[in-house]
Amino acid sequence: MKIFAYSYTEPLLEAIPDKNIWGWEVDRVYQDLGKRRELEQLLGDCEGEPPDYLLIRRVEELGESVEEVCDRLVQLESFGIEVVPLESQLTIIKDDMEKNGEEAIAEEGKLRPKSVTRTDILKLFQDLQEKQRSRKIRKGHARNRLKALPPPGKAPYGYRRGKDRYALDRSAAAVVKDFFEHFLLYGSLRGAVRYIDKKYGKKISATTGRRWLTNSAYRGDLEYRNKETISNTHVPIISRQEAAQVDRLLRRNRRLPPRTASAPRSLAGLVRCARCQSQTIVTKVTSYRQKREYLYLRPGSCPLKPKCKALPYQEILEKTIEAICRELPLAVAGLEMPNMDGVKGGIIGAIASKEGFLTELPELAARGLLDNETAELRAYKLRTEIAELQGKFAELPPVNLIETAKAVSYPQFWLDLSESERRFYFREFIEKIEIVREGKEWRLELIFIF
Repeated sequence: MKIFAYSYTEPLLEAIPDKNIWGWEVDRVYQDLGKRRELEQLLGDCEGEPPDYLLIRRVEELGESVEEVCDRLVQLESFGIEVVPLESQLTIIKDDMEKNGEEAIAEEGKLRPKSVTRTDILKLFQDLQEKQRSRKIRKGHARNRLKALPPPGKAPYGYRRGKDRYALDRSAAAVVKDFFEHFLLYGSLRGAVRYIDKKYGKKISATTGRRWLTNSAYRGDLEYRNKETISNTHVPIISRQEAAQVDRLLRRNRRLPPRTASAPRSLAGLVRCARCQSQTIVTKVTSYRQKREYLYLRPGSCPLKPKCKALPYQEILEKTIEAICRELPLAVAGLEMPNMDGVKGGIIGAIASKEGFLTELPELAARGLLDNETAELRAYKLRTEIAELQGKFAELPPVNLIETAKAVSYPQFWLDLSESERRFYFREFIEKIEIVREGKEWRLELIFIF
């Protein structure tokens, strides 16, 4: 028995398959990439000594249209070849086994699919037509990706669609820029949403605000549905440094209880009772006919009886400042810090190397060493690799942690800050604060994020 196998790969959409995917002992494998030259060679070889079976992954790989596929199936059938599309045939085999109660024919311990008949071709015609149409649309989108054109759909708020890239919408871009600046200043998503509503009358939900913060378009990049990103495709609204700070603040806020990132008090969401393991909440008490108010931290859901008592907020705040000034420098000094300059230098060097390759591609194409399609595909791969390296670079710490710890280890630094500013800096260093109760006395334990 003589068996051939054929596969077609569209380089814009998928990777080249392994030659060992067939599961049968194959005499010869024909593989096409982008064009169907090997298919023509296969048809020519079949005129002389045709095989008994031709294995393919999917029927639609035999042509660009339904007419081409049907013509080639008829041509192969005229040679007496049984065409076996492995992926689509598995369902047919299963249905036949369930209907007839027959066992599949086994050959060398593997299922032997049944061959395609004219009836099967008619059944698959409608499905094949839809798949070919979908494939053409996906190829069109892939060609647009090679040219770094914006994906289909409406442009993000702050931009409008230009001829071949996003262009700034000046009035809307100012709203987005102010939204990012407010978030960077206070680290509060809901606070930034309320801010642009009050200042500009632009109402958005917190979910939309989060999408703004993570949208690659505002950083000058394009992200496609395949999750690949091309950098520097249009004018950004925020800089790379600001984008890195946004990502870091979002990661930090994920560790906190919901809504505490925008709480007015700096200790909100950070303090936990070590005895009952309950998160504390800030409560406000006022005296009758007096404007003065008192703040307390009490366990939100203490299961103990009697319940853990509330403690004065201001006293806990003062002890937190004392503890962070005393313990933060010691905690940072004990860390084994990598050589960040070396790490950053390596990434910058890799980016420069790939950018150098990118500038050489037009010359290689002009000299005929690369065809235009291959040059465009290679340029696209290089751009996505550069964007990935830039993302890794942005994740690195922006400052020297040791020097920063020294600068913030003075009580006056913390006392001069407002509550919202203090909330921002507390969360830069502290993961949580535990209240350890010892009878009527209590003390604080600070757990840092590193």
